[in-house]
Amino acid sequence: MGARDISFASFNLLNLQLPGDAIYGDTDGWDFDIFARKINFTRDVLLRQDADVIGLQELWAADALDQALVAGELEGDYTALVPPGHNGKSIVCAALVRNGMLVDDPEWIRDFPDEYVLKSGGDDPQQDFIEVNLSTFSRPVLHFKVQPAPRTPVIHVFVCHFKSRRPTQFWRESWYDKEVHGPHLNALGYAISTVRRTAEAAALRVLVTNLAKKTDTPVVVIGDMNDGKDSNTLNILSEQPTYLSPLSTGGGDNALYTAQTMQEYRSVRDVYYTHVFKGNRESLDHIMFSQEFYDNSKRRVWAFDEMVVENDHLNYDDHKESGSNDHGVIRVGFKWKPADGASV
Repeated sequence: MGARDISFASFNLLNLQLPGDAIYGDTDGWDFDIFARKINFTRDVLLRQDADVIGLQELWAADALDQALVAGELEGDYTALVPPGHNGKSIVCAALVRNGMLVDDPEWIRDFPDEYVLKSGGDDPQQDFIEVNLSTFSRPVLHFKVQPAPRTPVIHVFVCHFKSRRPTQFWRESWYDKEVHGPHLNALGYAISTVRRTAEAAALRVLVTNLAKKTDTPVVVIGDMNDGKDSNTLNILSEQPTYLSPLSTGGGDNALYTAQTMQEYRSVRDVYYTHVFKGNRESLDHIMFSQEFYDNSKRRVWAFDEMVVENDHLNYDDHKESGSNDHGVIRVGFKWKPADGASV
């Protein structure tokens, strides 16, 4: 790749924790043999992806990530972004940035922005009042800036991990009555998880809008969003831009485009899945980008090159034995190719 080209990847580490340390309720954690396999798997993925920016989810221990870098002789190639003082007692979003690209210090955003409000009496007389009181991300969103070369714009990157689609387990709640609520655990649990994930998507969209609207600021969002390309979660984040024909020029000022759609246009079929559940292959992990990366935007600075999905390991449900992860790994490359008249 050229000096001003750039690539991004998303990699869910499936609970990368030091051996013997607790993972949620599993107080024993990984044994040493499985941990060694996880390090080898993580090392091999990082070497194959060879991306400039790698967004990471489900990291418990910074030392475990360091071991994977050392195993691949990559410790001199990347700067690891992990929350300062992180004690390994919870999962965090993290990242690897190729040395020389990071601009300023990263931040982990826990609180929803002030502009976020989900409260309404409804726009239909038949609707009741609704209010969602969530105010924090389940996993703080990582925000940092990179610059591939001195003559390129600075890119704002967000790494996120939204609430899973598994039904929330609320049977320990004080209000729970087994006879009343027990038959409805799944339905109510799925609804709670969906509300939380929707709120997180809306809060992150506010952060993106504050950067991208009426500006030429490049933005990339990387993450395990636990929802598909056409879901309400992704619709909120993307603002559902129109993908223009090759002869058109435009681009949405506040839009985010998905690498999945760009690759599908080139492949003329769906070529993308990052998760398997009950035999259903689905896309939960995404890389989204502002119009500065969109081929048909008049403000394009980088052009989409190709998306690669590493998912063969999903054919085997042996992740706790093999040390593999349970999500596909995606990589997207962009070529430096400013449109005529773009601001560079």
